[in-house]
Amino acid sequence: MNPSSRSLLENTFKKYYFDNFDLLHVPSNPHEREFAYKKFDSKLYRHISLKSDKELHLLLMTQTPSDIYCSNARYSFPTLSMNEKDWKDADLIFDIDSKDLQLPCRNFHTCIQCLDCNSFSTLCSRCPNCNSNHFKTITLLCKHCINAAKDETKKLCVLLIDNLGIKKQNIFVYFSGNDGFHIHVIDSQYQNLGSRERADIVDYIMLHNMLPNTINKNRLKFKNSKYNQIHNSIIGDKDSTKNISTIKTNAVTKNISTIKTNAVTKNTRYIIKSIIDPNVTIDVHRIFRLAGSINSKSGMSKVRCKNLELFDPFNDACFMDEDPIKIRANCPIKFILKGKKFGPFKNEYVTIPKYAAIYMICKGLAEI
Repeated sequence: MNPSSRSLLENTFKKYYFDNFDLLHVPSNPHEREFAYKKFDSKLYRHISLKSDKELHLLLMTQTPSDIYCSNARYSFPTLSMNEKDWKDADLIFDIDSKDLQLPCRNFHTCIQCLDCNSFSTLCSRCPNCNSNHFKTITLLCKHCINAAKDETKKLCVLLIDNLGIKKQNIFVYFSGNDGFHIHVIDSQYQNLGSRERADIVDYIMLHNMLPNTINKNRLKFKNSKYNQIHNSIIGDKDSTKNISTIKTNAVTKNISTIKTNAVTKNTRYIIKSIIDPNVTIDVHRIFRLAGSINSKSGMSKVRCKNLELFDPFNDACFMDEDPIKIRANCPIKFILKGKKFGPFKNEYVTIPKYAAIYMICKGLAEI
C-alpha cells in the first residue's frame, strides 16, 4: 500500500469512528478484559486496559487503528503478560467463514496477484503474464457466500439453543466485516470451560469422530463433573433417540438443512452440524474484533445482525460515504456494493464512490 492510499484509509477510518461512536462500546466487565489494536503499519499493540466507552473513543481518535480487538476472556490482571494475567473465564465464541464452506461460487469471485510480475488475473493455476505459480489469491464477497454462511449460522444457533441449552437472549450474531459471521455466547453455563472442553464442544457441533449410530456413545465428556451433569441433562442419558442432535420441526427451524440418520428406526430424528473455525472456539485467550469497528481486510464494519434473514452486508455493513475518489484499479472480477456494480478493471484509472475505493484498497486491488 502506498503512502497516499494509507493516508486515505487513516483519514476515512478516523472520520468513521468520530461519526459512529454510538456503534462502539466496551463489553461487560471491561476492566477485566484485554484490549488490543493494530496500526496501518501492521504493528499490533496488546495488553491494554480500557475501562469505559470514553477511554475507547479516546483511543480511536488518538491512535486511528486499522483494527481494534477485545478478549473473550476475563482476567484479574489483563495488562500483564499472558502467563501472569490470571484467567477467570471466557465467553464462548464461534466463527463461521465462507472460505471454509468449499463453495463453488468462490472460483468466480477469486483472483490472483502474481508475486513475480505483480499482474492480476482471474483465478488460474499460473500467472497468464509470466507463467509463474508464485501468487496470492484475493477473494471478494458474493451473495451466495453470505447466504451459505447464514445457513451455517442458523444451524449453529439451533444446536446451541436446542442441544446445548443456551438461552437465546445470550446469543449475539455479528457480521464479521469480511467473509462471515461471529457468534458470541455470554453468561452461559459453559463460561468456565477450558480449551480441552471447548474442543469437545467443537467436535460435537462439527460431528468430528462421530457416526450417526454411535453418537449416543460419544457424548461430550468434560473434566469437571459439574459440566457432565449439565450436558447429560441437555442431551439425555438413556434413550439413544435423545442422545443424538435433534431439531424441532416447527416454523423456526424447518428451513434449516438437515441430515437424516439411520440410527433410529421408528421416530425420525435428524443430525445437524455446523461448519465453524475450531481454533477460534478452542482458544480461551483469543482477542476478537470489537463490535462496531472496521475490518481493515474490507473496509466494512463488524455489525450486529438483529434480523439475520434481512441482513445485507453489502448495504448494512458499508458505512463509507459516496465522495468520488480517483484510483488506479487492478480488479479482474466484478463486485457489488450498495446496489452498484463495479469492475472488472485492468490497471486503469477510474473515479468511483469512496466506499468502493476503500473496499478495493483494503483488498489490495487498487491504489491512490
